[in-house]
Amino acid sequence: MSPLAAQPTRRVAVIGGARVPFARSDGPYATASNQEMLTAALDGLVGRYGLQEPGAVGEFVAGAVLKHSRDFNLARETVLGSALDPRTPAYDIQQACGTGLQAVIAAANKIALGQTESAIAGGADTASDAPLGINDRLRRILLEARRAKSLGGRAKALAKIRPGHLVPDIPRNAEPRTGLSMGEHAAVTARAWGIARKDQDELAATSHRRLAAAYERGLFRDLVVPFRGLARDQNLRPGSTVEKLAALKPVFGLSGAEPTMTAGNSTPLTDGAATVLLASEEWAEARGLEPLAYLTAYETAAVDFVGGDAAGGEDGLLMAPAYAVPRMLERAGLGIEDFDLVEIHEAFASQVLATLAAWEKRGLAPVDRARLNAAGSSLATGHPFAATGARVVATLATLLAEREGPGRGLISVCAAGGQGVTAILERT
Repeated sequence: MSPLAAQPTRRVAVIGGARVPFARSDGPYATASNQEMLTAALDGLVGRYGLQEPGAVGEFVAGAVLKHSRDFNLARETVLGSALDPRTPAYDIQQACGTGLQAVIAAANKIALGQTESAIAGGADTASDAPLGINDRLRRILLEARRAKSLGGRAKALAKIRPGHLVPDIPRNAEPRTGLSMGEHAAVTARAWGIARKDQDELAATSHRRLAAAYERGLFRDLVVPFRGLARDQNLRPGSTVEKLAALKPVFGLSGAEPTMTAGNSTPLTDGAATVLLASEEWAEARGLEPLAYLTAYETAAVDFVGGDAAGGEDGLLMAPAYAVPRMLERAGLGIEDFDLVEIHEAFASQVLATLAAWEKRGLAPVDRARLNAAGSSLATGHPFAATGARVVATLATLLAEREGPGRGLISVCAAGGQGVTAILERT
């Protein structure tokens, strides 16, 4: 057989995960960097599974959405500051809110192809320590001064600086192509699909209740590593009710009639990090580790949220999973009814409900709400952009392992830029 001939792929096992509790921005982690949080999560995973010895892990892949220039090699620097073997290769990846799940997919592909036996994937993000850029007008003046051939030329360029040039460029939660924030885009979609305020508040309250119940029964005992005084996700509100959420004022879509999106049914800005350990079956067996589940399929998609049918709801900014999931299920020969658990990243309650409606419009069966985000999701945990995918994979795999017998779980993550990343986990 030619060395270039196609080789059979191997099953990729999800062994376990570790993350720090997620915190609201400008709170307990206000001075924690992406690297510090990601290192804490990675060390939690290394300690739990005894991965300190040389060569224990083949590769580490992770990323962040809000990155300082110092984070250009975030994954590798995290390895060097952790208990993992410093000879472990590492690289960064970024696809907005899909970063964590894309990191899992990238690591899984190498395991499936036999290029490595084990890998760790993850992500981190801090809204508290977001990078501030130099005002673009000031930047141009400084570059002009640098290019000047004489001291006089530099002085002439620098003399152009005015007080207004000293105002920094603060990161905005807005799409460059439209100037609209993610929340404003979601509000357009919510109106297009007729998503009711009460349904959004019910979804949000359910997320908090289920996350609280999951903590109480010990689901996160092996998944969450205490960090900076937190042992649970700071955004968690066990007492959330529809009645309490109904008292909140809308914050998105205020220019339209009867806005429905509030701070309570939208994900808050969050700091945190998460990791997940993947391996071949042989690697797991050699270490006496039972896989929680197997990653068996994945699919990505993108929508034209600029020139497409965004106002009609079909191509809203966060609607790409409405296309990715049906494609993935068709390829796998499965329907929604074949899944015991469904995990939809809760960027906004309205976006989850719009996605469910879009799946049904495309011929998929309705999702049993008892199976949807069974341990809560981003509305309750918070959403450090690049960390969410790894959190969801580790949580879903753990939920599947709790069940008696085989099980199957679906993952759907929407992302900025009109993108979506989806995957299937199975336990046999």
